[in-house]
Amino acid sequence: MTGMLVTTLDPATLTPRQIVEELDKHIVGQGKAKRAVAIALRNRYRRVRAREDLREEITPKNILMIGPTGVGKTEIARRLAALVGAPFIKVEATKYTEVGYVGRDVESMVRDLVEAAIRTVMDERREEVRELAASHAVERVIDVLNPETRPPGSNSSGNPLGAALGSIFGGNVSQQQHTPPPVNVSPDAQRVRDQTRGEIERGFYNVRLIEIEVEETASLPIGVIGGGMDQSGDLGEMLGGILPKRKTKKRVTVVDALRIFEQEEAAKLIDMDAVKREALRRAAEDGIIFIDEIDKVAGSQQRGGPDVSREGVQRDILPIVEGSTVNTKHGPIKTDHVLFIAAGAFHMSKPSDLIPELQGRLPIRVELDSLTAEDFKTILTQPKNALVEQYKALLATDGVTLDFRDDAIEQLANFAMTVNEQTENIGARRLHTVLERMLEDVSFEAPENGGTVVVDSEYVKKRLADVVANADLSGYIL
Repeated sequence: MTGMLVTTLDPATLTPRQIVEELDKHIVGQGKAKRAVAIALRNRYRRVRAREDLREEITPKNILMIGPTGVGKTEIARRLAALVGAPFIKVEATKYTEVGYVGRDVESMVRDLVEAAIRTVMDERREEVRELAASHAVERVIDVLNPETRPPGSNSSGNPLGAALGSIFGGNVSQQQHTPPPVNVSPDAQRVRDQTRGEIERGFYNVRLIEIEVEETASLPIGVIGGGMDQSGDLGEMLGGILPKRKTKKRVTVVDALRIFEQEEAAKLIDMDAVKREALRRAAEDGIIFIDEIDKVAGSQQRGGPDVSREGVQRDILPIVEGSTVNTKHGPIKTDHVLFIAAGAFHMSKPSDLIPELQGRLPIRVELDSLTAEDFKTILTQPKNALVEQYKALLATDGVTLDFRDDAIEQLANFAMTVNEQTENIGARRLHTVLERMLEDVSFEAPENGGTVVVDSEYVKKRLADVVANADLSGYIL
């Protein structure tokens, strides 16, 4: 039940039923939770098409998922975001502290969401300029392999400090002085470059070592001037851009040089201001923040102890969920239309223990069911990344063929269900411990023995029956 979707789908064409069908490919059961998130995702597209005078007034209906660990709460949210390529982060409420205490403030979750959006947009922009950047990288490698064919003045970069200061103060004299006019190379040099280019594309120089210059941006310890890195990041980036880039020489293969040059050329072709604007827009309009362990900050009023800041964390989370403006190093972002999905097991507390204001901002509540033995059988065999298939693939690398019989799958599911009932209910994660325990000997001896191992009901009972029957022992081992 782990891993990410390879491709994203167009949210404009996804109906709630289709969203549930896509989630069914990876998550077993939990139909109510899937329906709730599918409707929430579709409502985003509906808001974009609504009347303009109402568009800003329509806010997401945030969701509270209630259910034991290991039943798919986090996976549903993660798969939903991956389905449409929405910016997504998972945070734990226990990591945050009330203002005035040492720890992370709740606004950092929004800054993390913006960083996730920046990475997503950057990956898209790199893909768009990949061919052009690769072409420029090949030309730079040719310059290193055949420096005599380099066009005159092509390596003149001028004074980076003067150029940066000139751009700040509105002057462009430096650029006019240091940018040479285009110069065509001689026919002989062009013939050598064309030949070398073809040899590079065929891999003729792949393992050849060359010496290249790599640009390293000057960094300053701005964080010590006061405030955290979130507040001082803009100043550090600004000064780092003004200072000239330091170049270091490295000896690498041509393949590595092409990769390094391609990254540098892609960075030159990407407009970072446009990337930041698009990332801020996506985070504000399409972002999903999954707040896990919300029940751990929802203690009852009568409970004492050291957790004095739990209600304070809820009160700090409240304005973020309600909708506020958070300053990030890439610019301000409004959280009015960010979808918040909170989740918790609520073993020791109940949703009504949350402060009333926060309860009101999580209007959609869905209860996830505990997994049954039938669900465990499905998890073991049906998803694309089913556990049984994972273990088959792992041991096949050592020449071991695992032959799982149907009665073995049923026995494993029953054992996992029994242990969950006798000890803590950790949901589908129990299957990992059961399978690891059962296949411990095979995994240990696989490199020496190889061959085929038939896993049937008797095989499972022989290795697990004693542990499962002894509740005290299974509490330690399983």
